Amino acid sequence: MTWSSALRNAARDGLTIERTKLTPVVAARGALGVAIVVGVILWLGTPALAVSSAFGAFSAGLVTFQRSWRPRPVLALAVAVGLAVSTFLGYVAAFDPVVFGTLLTVWTLLAGMAWAVGPVSGLVATQTIAVMLVTVTLPTSVMGALHHAGLIAVGGLVQAALVVLLPVRPWGLQRDALADALAAEADYARRLRHDPQAPFDPQPLMDAREAAELTPRQARNRPRQLGGPRGVAERLRPVLAALADPVLGAPAEGPERDRARDLLGAAATVLDAVARAIRWGKPVKLPDEATAVLTVPATGPVLHGPARRSALRLMALLGDAVDSTDEPVRRTTARGGSEHRHLLRPSVPRLVPVALRALRREARWSSPVGRHAVRVAAVVLTGYAAGTALPWGHAYWAPMTSVMVMRPDFGQTYSRGVARFAGTVVGVAVGGALMAFTHPGLWVCAGLAVVCVGLMYLLMQTGYSVASACIAAYVVFLLGIAGEGWSQTVQARVALTLLGGLLAMAAYALFPTWETPRLRDRLAEWLTANGDYALAVLGAFAQPGERKPRRVREALLDARAARAAWEEMAGRALTEPVRHRGISRSSERAAEAALATVGRATMLMEAHLPDREAEPSKGAAAFAAALESALPAAAEAVRGRRPLDWTGPHEALAAWREEEGEEGVAVRGSELLLDALDELATALSPGPGGRNRATRRP
Repeated sequence: MTWSSALRNAARDGLTIERTKLTPVVAARGALGVAIVVGVILWLGTPALAVSSAFGAFSAGLVTFQRSWRPRPVLALAVAVGLAVSTFLGYVAAFDPVVFGTLLTVWTLLAGMAWAVGPVSGLVATQTIAVMLVTVTLPTSVMGALHHAGLIAVGGLVQAALVVLLPVRPWGLQRDALADALAAEADYARRLRHDPQAPFDPQPLMDAREAAELTPRQARNRPRQLGGPRGVAERLRPVLAALADPVLGAPAEGPERDRARDLLGAAATVLDAVARAIRWGKPVKLPDEATAVLTVPATGPVLHGPARRSALRLMALLGDAVDSTDEPVRRTTARGGSEHRHLLRPSVPRLVPVALRALRREARWSSPVGRHAVRVAAVVLTGYAAGTALPWGHAYWAPMTSVMVMRPDFGQTYSRGVARFAGTVVGVAVGGALMAFTHPGLWVCAGLAVVCVGLMYLLMQTGYSVASACIAAYVVFLLGIAGEGWSQTVQARVALTLLGGLLAMAAYALFPTWETPRLRDRLAEWLTANGDYALAVLGAFAQPGERKPRRVREALLDARAARAAWEEMAGRALTEPVRHRGISRSSERAAEAALATVGRATMLMEAHLPDREAEPSKGAAAFAAALESALPAAAEAVRGRRPLDWTGPHEALAAWREEEGEEGVAVRGSELLLDALDELATALSPGPGGRNRATRRP
């Protein structure tokens, strides 16, 4: 992709406004927090203090809208602490430009590294840089610094208190995540009726798993409907695929295929009903037609062999999904008893060592997060120096724009830069026009600022340009409280926002972190993870008595994580102005399809794992050993752009077929697996005969 195309796409993405679900009650609660803080401080203190304290409530309210499974009050309190500390340190260092510049650089480096912990941590750290830049414009003493830091913290405390006192749909995010996972499987079942090899995006299941991670305190208060259906949903997916597959399930045509289609349609209906019940906290209501289909016909079973086993398993799992949604969840008591196990989420204090390990892992020159930290620190310092030298005042606006738009990847940085400038122009134009024509008083400005905050909370998911427009108007009215002239505010805001956006874009162009050259590494990691998943499943056929379900489960989760990492990197690479380096777009698509098929073939075998009393399979053991030997060399071949060699697994599979025939589920699944690996080798084969030609990425 050329630079002109990349910039054009980034501008289009930044200016795109999406239709999304709005949450007016939650937005009103966040705006109420800002109104309380601004109103009380304006009543008891000075306009300058009201302006300063508003940033704490605004930032704390903003973070409660982020996608995080942590309790909203915890997020608000974490922001309050971070903002208070950064405010105090900024005030203390503001007496000397050199000292403040040094503090700003070090703090920005650490805040940039916070993206290693997660996107929410990165956003919180970004907010602390912004408040450090803004609040130090009010000179004060050490005691005054403590006073201002306390006011900033009060804003976060108010937002946390409102979340507790005015709860809006408690556990709503967790309910939506689990309901979305079940609805995704319902859609998958419907597509399988017409396309037995329909793809499935595991992201809803991954989100549901993350949402199910609880602290011990959360586990005691979790709604009963969130206790069981997720595990059933995980086990349903391979059963649905196995029933629909013409190789390992129902034949492609005939009465058995018709019966399989009816079962898949009924399963989709049941899953949708369970999803609705979980989303809205109501009992499950099943249509009679679906219930009638999910019973063995009076004339006897229609399906036979592996397809019949899959159908019986499907009926049992759907019954478990309905029962676990309707029945109370049992918990452990002090006197003993049983409980539903939950995924453990560490408490905030226990996250410290996890965060430190993440920071150490990313503290290297080749890390995208590490390079982002260096890049944003240099830009913030340069922007602050340039803003100070310019005659408009408000020197913090340029670096604040830079830090708010910069992200570790190219696409988001450039699209947010365009959106920030466009939104700022609209916001200051609207806000400036209202100030010019109406000349609002102190309290009217405060009211208009709160309205802008409420609109930002309400519309922030529609696009960054819309949120930027609301923020820009909010700043105009907020500075109106402090008595600043609207004409100076408009001029300085637009000019310094443009400067900050240009600095952010120039920094990424001069010191980039491209994802495109690393695509082969990520592809090799996905191949390794899929291989480990296949080895875990084959091991269950080789030694049924020593089967370890947890090993299969962990290998599946690793394979999903590797696939998600690949898809994220490939999506970012599509936006980069980088010529072909190592893998063409056509080879990338073919390799992605091949590895997805590897995962699907393994999942089909997982749906038919043998009982512990079954006879061990020597052929499965030999094939697994050959595959295990070939995988490391194949991963290195992917990285080094060399041909892939699957000779060993082919020979082991041929011997397995001669020994046990071609009717076994494991044999037929392994054939599908090896065919997909051959497709991967073809997709990545170098030279004119393969797909991996040196072409530009579109």
